[in-house]
Amino acid sequence: MNLGARLRLRFDSRLRVLNPEFRILTPMFYFDPVYFLYLAPAFLLAMWAQMRVRSTYAEAQQVPAPMSGAEAARRVLDSAGLYHVEIEPVPGELSDHYDPRDKVLRLSSGVYQSRSMAAVGIAAHEAGHALQDAKHYAPLVVRNIAVPAANFGSGFSYILLIAGMLLGAPLLVWGGIALFGCVAFFQVVNLPVEFNASTRAKDELMSLGIIDANGLVYVKRVLDAAAWTYVAATLQSLLTLLYYIMRFTDRRD
Repeated sequence: MNLGARLRLRFDSRLRVLNPEFRILTPMFYFDPVYFLYLAPAFLLAMWAQMRVRSTYAEAQQVPAPMSGAEAARRVLDSAGLYHVEIEPVPGELSDHYDPRDKVLRLSSGVYQSRSMAAVGIAAHEAGHALQDAKHYAPLVVRNIAVPAANFGSGFSYILLIAGMLLGAPLLVWGGIALFGCVAFFQVVNLPVEFNASTRAKDELMSLGIIDANGLVYVKRVLDAAAWTYVAATLQSLLTLLYYIMRFTDRRD
């Protein structure tokens, strides 16, 4: 028996003393085939989405654009009168994002400098978030409000779940499930925000003459592939929440 197995047995025995119901809750902490069955669709979708993002991004990187990602984003922002929104380069790959608090568009170095359809599409997508912010796009407003609860829920939901199970306290377990529900809610609200930003990006790039119909094909592929990663993340959070509810209610019966 390896060290990990011995430690697991020792941990199991201590938990059984603390909580007689541990025998029915153990699967939530260790390998539980039901958990993987629940999340298998999300895992498979996430893997496929990541592969598609890499392939479409690599393909669109090879197609030249008339300007860099930063220049395209600047054109989109200026056309909407958002001259005050700054654009900054940040380290990392595909680390691009819009910060609504500081009103800053941060683009990864590859997107910031690259004169490719991939860079232009991603930069315009992030500029689309700035347009949403300026127009008080309702789902974005809700998402921004939900951010603190989602951050808190992602960090403390597991603590409450584990504490509730160890102590045999259903209220703590339901509290943990509710906190994780905040994460799932954030992911659901995030979907229309991301889809709308991509739609705005494509419309703005075309209306400003930055890309033509041929360029739109590559931009659309990149943004559509990225959208599937958000779908996968949302599906994963919803299935995880469903798993927690199912496991706890089933074991309590």
